[in-house]
This record gives sequence, structure tokens and C-alpha cells, in this order.
Amino acid sequence: MNFTKFPRRGYLQGQTPVEPMKNLSKALGGEVNLFVKRDDLLPGASGGNKTRKLDFCIADAMEKGADTIITCGAIQSNHCRLTASWAAKEGLECHLVLEERVKGSYKEDGSGNNFLFELLGVKSKRVVEGGSDMMAEMEKTAAELKAAGKKPYIVPGGASNPIGALGYAACAQELMEQLNTTGLSIDYVVVPSGSAGTHAGMVVGMAGTNANIPVIGINVSRTKEAQEEIVFGLAQKTAELLDVKGGVAREDVVCYGDYVGPGYSLPTDAMVEAVKLFAGEEAILLDPVYTGKVAAGLVDHVRKGTFPKGSNVLFLHTGGSPALYAYLDTFR
Repeated sequence: MNFTKFPRRGYLQGQTPVEPMKNLSKALGGEVNLFVKRDDLLPGASGGNKTRKLDFCIADAMEKGADTIITCGAIQSNHCRLTASWAAKEGLECHLVLEERVKGSYKEDGSGNNFLFELLGVKSKRVVEGGSDMMAEMEKTAAELKAAGKKPYIVPGGASNPIGALGYAACAQELMEQLNTTGLSIDYVVVPSGSAGTHAGMVVGMAGTNANIPVIGINVSRTKEAQEEIVFGLAQKTAELLDVKGGVAREDVVCYGDYVGPGYSLPTDAMVEAVKLFAGEEAILLDPVYTGKVAAGLVDHVRKGTFPKGSNVLFLHTGGSPALYAYLDTFR
């Protein structure tokens, strides 16, 4: 895969580590060997996967002469935090449209990522009802900024468009370079599946490198059927953008929607257990919205014997730990 034809800002500083999780593997019975790729350690304020996507998206914005970035997300959006982070580094204004997916959940003086938006110098935050047309809401903000003489660029939620998904096609290539260098064989990769860019990019990257490693998505908001269609659609567009020969097959997109619980960002007992397991066994912090629920799915599949005995399973840790501090009551 050739990424040189796309502008990038160079936000990555080398490869993120691949680490064994020996204590967690033992705690879960020792029949499956667990590993983690630490994208929570990516650069940007408090790290996380969106840095890979924004490396491409903000480069595209700046190449087009933008001086202002508009994006959207939920109340505790990690994507909004990292967009604000890189906008600050680049000297760009950042404006956020926040979707209150759980009615009454927005607090002006809230902790977690909501507090970090302030520290990172976000110019405006506008909160809209759950279920709003977020692109239309961002376009409304863009129109106001254009009228004020600004040159805004809209980054979609999660930076999950073909340009952003390039970041995770490149991540798959990076992972294969690490595995080939160390000789570590991975049988399955487990990823979060939300706005779809990370999952779609990894599927495209695995196809583009002929890795033949199944990518399993654990949903954080939608049903299996709905999420698989969204991921597959984005993967097709990303494969076309990258000129991946043969594209991606529908059967390469696999999601599980059993761990969402009562809804997006709403805690589950399994999520709480998974967050505590990762912290207590491996000193790895997860977040309650994305990686905690994905880890709950991973733990459940290990316990159920979904992975054959002796399998090497890699968990893609996409970050998000600042959101923990907005969920203290859930863990105490």
C-alpha cells in the first residue's frame, strides 16, 4: 500500500508497542495468549487512536487552506479531545458540536474530556439533542464561521471517512512490520467498532498486506447487522482510495453487538469488570465508553472458548482513559 500520495502531518513518533498481557491471560484461564497494541500511547493530549486518522485529515484541511476545524462527537468524545489537541498544535481554531446521546448527561462543569476541551482552547461548544443530523449541525457552524471570514474544514465524527481510515490501514501495515520483525504470530485482532474508521481501516490494511488475520469488531453503539454494513461500506471506499487490488470481501467484516448494554456510553457490569481486570492485572487503563466494552467482549469470548486453545489474540487499545474521571460513581 502506498500512502505517500496522501498529505500527512507526521503526528506519529514511531510504532506503538505490542505487549504481551501474561497476567490477564493467566487470570482468564491461560488457554489463550493475549497481547495488546498500545495506541493509547499515541501522541496528542492523553493519546488515542484518532491521532492516526487526524494525521491525514488535518493535513488535508491545511492543504486546502483551512484555518478552522469543526468536528463533532458525544459529550465525552475522545475524538473531539484529540481534534482540539492537534488543532492547538497547528494554530487552528477548533469548534465542537456535541451530541447529548443520553438526555441530561451534559454538564457545563463536567470532568473527563469535557474539562480537557476547555484546557485545549476550544473556541466554541454547541450541544445538540441525541439523534441530530450531525453533519447538518456542523455545516450550520461552518456557515456562521464563513460569514465571519473564516475558512472552516469539517472533520466527520471519529474522523471516520476514507481519508481518516487511511490511518488504520497504515496501522495494519505497521502491525505486520512489527510481527514480521519479531516473529510473533497473531491469530486474531480485536478492535473497537464505533464510528467505523478504525475497524474499516484495519480490514483494508489486512487485505492490502495479505495478512490473512481476522479482524473482530466489538460494537459500542449499534447492532451487529447495522454496524457491519457501515464498516463494510467505509472499507470499500477506503480500499478504492488506496487502490487495494481485489478490495475487501464482505465476510472480512465481523462485528459483535452483544456488549453495548442499554446503550452507547451507558455502563454495564461486564465493562466495569473488564476495566478493573486490565488495571489490576496489567496496569492498563481503559475507558468506560469504548475500550471497556470492547475488553468486556474480549474477556467473554476468551471465557466462552471462541478462540481455539493456544491462540494468540491481539487487542487494539484505542485509548480514551480521560473519560474514566467522568464515571467515578460507576466504579466506586
